[in-house]
Amino acid sequence: MPNYQYRVVPAPQKGLKAKGVRTPEARFANALADLMNTMGAEGWEYQRAETLPSIERAGLTKTTTEWRNVLVFRKLREDDLSNFTPELLAAPAPVALDAKDDGMEAPAEEIVEDAADAFETEDEHPGGQDGAIRMLSDNGVEELSDVAGMTNSLERLAASRKPKETSD
Repeated sequence: MPNYQYRVVPAPQKGLKAKGVRTPEARFANALADLMNTMGAEGWEYQRAETLPSIERAGLTKTTTEWRNVLVFRKLREDDLSNFTPELLAAPAPVALDAKDDGMEAPAEEIVEDAADAFETEDEHPGGQDGAIRMLSDNGVEELSDVAGMTNSLERLAASRKPKETSD
C-alpha cells in the first residue's frame, strides 16, 4: 500500500483579478484554480475541500468557534519503497570448459609419476628406498617400504581424487 504525505492549505477567501474575469464568482474560481495549479505543479494531487471548526480567542477570557475552509492535497512519499523498480542485469554468458581443464594443475597420472620419481634415489629422500616412508592418505597414515608400494599407493590416492564420471 503506498504511503502518502498530505498538505492542507486554507481555501482562498477573496477572488483573484485577471483579464476577462469580471464577476465575484469568476474571480473566486480563478483564485481557486490558480492555487490548485500551483500545488499540482509541485506534484500535489487535490483530494477534497473541508470545512473544519477552529477554536479561537475572543478578547481576554472568551473563546469562539470559527469555521475554516481548507483544501487537502496529497502526493506519494519520496522515500516510499513500493515505487522502487530494480534494474535487472543481463545473464552472464556461458563459459565453455575445455575437457582437459578440470581446475587441477596437472593430471593425476603426472602427479603419480612425479611422486614416484622423487623417491627413486636415496639422495632425494632421507629414508631412501630401504627406509620406511609414511604417506598421508584418505584412509590414514600408510607406511611404505619400497618404491613399488609407494607408486601403487599414490595411484590409488590419485584415483580417489579424480572426479567421478557419470553416465546419462
